[in-house]
Amino acid sequence: MDELTALAALAHRMGVYTEYVDGLFRPVTVQPETLVRVCAALGAEMDGASDAPAALRALDSVERGLLPPVLVAWAGILPQVDLTDRKVTRAEVVLEAGGVVPVAQEGDRLGAIPPLPSGYHALVIEHSGIHERCTVISSPVRSWRRPESHRSWGFAAELAALRSSRSRSVADLRDLETTCRWVGAHGGDLVMVLPLLPTFNREPAEPSPYSPVSRLFWSELILDLEQNHRTSAPPDRLDVTRADAEVRAALSGRTLDGLPGPDRELARYARFRGAQALLGRNWREWPADARSGQPSAADVDPEEERFHLLAQLLARQQLGELRQRLETDGFRLGLDLAVGVHPDGYDTWSRQELFAGAMSVGAPPDGGFPSGQDWGFLPVHPEISRREGHRYLAASIGHQMALAGVLRVDHVMAWTRLYWIPHGMGKHEGTYVSYPAEELFAVLCLESHRNHCEVAGENLGTVPPEIDEALPRHGIWGMFLAQFEAAGEGEISSPAGSEIAMVGTHDTPLLSSWIEGGDIGERIRYGLLAPEEEAEVRAERNRAVERLAAHLDCPVDDHREFLERLLVWLGESDSPLVVPWIEDLWLEKVRVNLPGTPSSIRPNWQRPMRMLLDEVLVDPEVERIVRRLSDSRGPDDERHANLTDQD
Repeated sequence: MDELTALAALAHRMGVYTEYVDGLFRPVTVQPETLVRVCAALGAEMDGASDAPAALRALDSVERGLLPPVLVAWAGILPQVDLTDRKVTRAEVVLEAGGVVPVAQEGDRLGAIPPLPSGYHALVIEHSGIHERCTVISSPVRSWRRPESHRSWGFAAELAALRSSRSRSVADLRDLETTCRWVGAHGGDLVMVLPLLPTFNREPAEPSPYSPVSRLFWSELILDLEQNHRTSAPPDRLDVTRADAEVRAALSGRTLDGLPGPDRELARYARFRGAQALLGRNWREWPADARSGQPSAADVDPEEERFHLLAQLLARQQLGELRQRLETDGFRLGLDLAVGVHPDGYDTWSRQELFAGAMSVGAPPDGGFPSGQDWGFLPVHPEISRREGHRYLAASIGHQMALAGVLRVDHVMAWTRLYWIPHGMGKHEGTYVSYPAEELFAVLCLESHRNHCEVAGENLGTVPPEIDEALPRHGIWGMFLAQFEAAGEGEISSPAGSEIAMVGTHDTPLLSSWIEGGDIGERIRYGLLAPEEEAEVRAERNRAVERLAAHLDCPVDDHREFLERLLVWLGESDSPLVVPWIEDLWLEKVRVNLPGTPSSIRPNWQRPMRMLLDEVLVDPEVERIVRRLSDSRGPDDERHANLTDQD
């Protein structure tokens, strides 16, 4: 077998794509250097294609056990385990909550047992003096749904931008509750916010909520510090460094008295942040002991450690109390599960084997990003995740669902494959790596039921058919974007009963800018679109806008009327949940984020709303539009009546 044939066979065995179709519908044959580097990151011992035959032989020589790392027991039914010609001396399921269920051998397979309770269990077998153990994820097939299905609505927002006259440099949980109460008073039952996870706030600041320090903790900037800690906020930007200083000043004299003791994970997180204060943000440059997970007392700033302990305990307390108050009134928060973490963050340090080194996650070229995307964070190693029973993913999901009534899974395509880019290579030179989708959906459904949280998946862009099949099978809503529907071909369709209906997202232009094409000039300015392509892109945009305007039977130049008719159209659809971006209510034009641009050249995630929350809540035009959206969902008695689940 020649080396390139062996390399292709090795890649196939390791779940690495050797070819794919990119977002511009072009077939791509992955170059050998990419395959070598991705296979090496997955554990193959190789430096070049010439090492592929030996790496393939090494993979073949690994003795396989009878059990895979993970088994999924849908609805509690343990799948059959083939024993070939082995004689099993012991087989049992050790239940998560305690107790053991014995399993008999029946011929060449394990026998059937009664359905298992939901949970993370372990199947243990012994044969020929060998002890094997695997994780059994026993999960309902479909994610949790409220017993009553509603035609609900709400708004999406970036919490930091929801500033009021009482706010600090960024908005906080009190501003969020004010917004929720306002939406609830008008008949809505949801405010969906971008991730509330911790970010690096000191210079050089990294304000993106999608590049968090950890997916297991909360941002300290969301804390309600009471009125007496408010300072005059900068009117033109969200200054996270200044906000960080405000939180530190407010907590400087406060002790941990009266708060619950930190769990082991929180204690380790606070210690990590304390070590970063002395040793630097990039933990890969720390001394060996600290780098490997054992910082000494001399490596840790005790005040920084105390600050993060206190901030996290307070955030847990305030968020728990907020959820209880909102649930009492039938209101929910919507949260967003970020697909990755900052490479300098706590999760990559505390779980170094779990993250593949020298790789970034991104996306191949598509219509929006002809050169591809590099999101800058490390991918999770799929096989290492399996070996640990996907504990990190479960903890990340459970952390969010403990607070959320609805969880949106960012880039849900990652459940089946992720695009890996070797460091130093172009964004178009990566390839896809497969992930164990069935196992990951089992974790998602199980956590959904444990936390009574509904689930939506961001299935936008290049979506594999496996995802289109999995979402309805597991009772997970997809997403409908009016902007994307207008840009398509054929007759414009309304949102289905299995889709959350939106105008756009935090990654797309706001409606008024979309109508005018203002975002196109911005993309050219930041090098995301070639000037010679402008005419064609503007023609496509004008066609999409005119198609949607004709469908809504409204003029293009009256943006307010366009918005109202669009929201009514979405509201009258079968969608279970309509969630426009709140800033469209007053025709904001400058978007919160332009994907593909670093915050160093464009102030992404640093733009406050043009209107203060105080002004929004009393604005008569905003009030009228909200009423029209609410009315479009049906009268109160109809809106809150039981409806048939349509997916």
